[in-house]
Amino acid sequence: MKNLLKEFKEFALRGNVMELAVAVIMGAAFQGIISSLTGDIISPVLGLFGGVDFSNLAINIGDASIRYGAFITAVINFIIMAFVIFLMVKGMNKLAGLRKTKDSEEEEEKTKTCPYCYTEIPQKAVRCPHCTTVLVKRKKQASAEIQSED
Repeated sequence: MKNLLKEFKEFALRGNVMELAVAVIMGAAFQGIISSLTGDIISPVLGLFGGVDFSNLAINIGDASIRYGAFITAVINFIIMAFVIFLMVKGMNKLAGLRKTKDSEEEEEKTKTCPYCYTEIPQKAVRCPHCTTVLVKRKKQASAEIQSED
């Protein structure tokens, strides 16, 4: 039992779970804002053009009342919430893409490709570890060759 409680404590206090809890609380608060936006602003404005407030629309069948206006308001809530989430995810993906581009540029600068075996090797390598080809002549050899050409 102690082991189970210890595992649960480790699980509950991990960063992912805490971030999820914060996200759920923020989502619930944001849902209240969206509900107010549709119920208090959008529905009355649409009611001006249609002459009716959506939230009060209903069909009475016997003792049952089908409130399709409340359903329309819920659909508008969903569309607005989905659109806002879409914009947030799109923005986050764009930021993540910028970070990946910078990381990949830094990674490209750290490596080069062997012209003989096409293995990716460190930029500073003078010999390919895969095919053992000498890639860059040493400074003394290069300076000696330059002097012999003169």
